[in-house]
Amino acid sequence: MDTCCAKALVTGKVQGVWYRGAAQEQALKAGITGHAINLPDGRVEVLMCGEREAVKRLAEWLWKGPDGARVTHVEFEVIETHAPDDFHTG
Repeated sequence: MDTCCAKALVTGKVQGVWYRGAAQEQALKAGITGHAINLPDGRVEVLMCGEREAVKRLAEWLWKGPDGARVTHVEFEVIETHAPDDFHTG
């Protein structure tokens, strides 16, 4: 299986709009592990580890987010890391 991990920093109206929970739902449906956490500067950090095509689809979804979110920028970084066992919000 072709797997990868990527970290995304999502900017815009992404806190207080259920962005992390919606990202978790999308990730779990796709079999992706990682996390979505609020950062002090108002961004959300999303770590995604899984099958490369599934990670790509979640990365594309991050630009849209849930209803109520207004994403203005997403910065991606492909990383080498030990994949976590689950997907959580923090």
